[in-house]
Amino acid sequence: MTRGTTSMGGFTKKKVHIRCRRCGNNAFHRRHHQCASCGFPEAKRRKYSWIKWYT
Repeated sequence: MTRGTTSMGGFTKKKVHIRCRRCGNNAFHRRHHQCASCGFPEAKRRKYSWIKWYT
């Protein structure tokens, strides 16, 4: 039985993140159904005080 690359090799062919409908970033996780950037489909946008790019 093999481990590592052969068993996990199929995961690299698919795109994990797609474009988000709300923020437009390529951060919407297809399997989790949530945007890593803005938090869509949550009602409130994802924001933290330690993020410097947020204005």
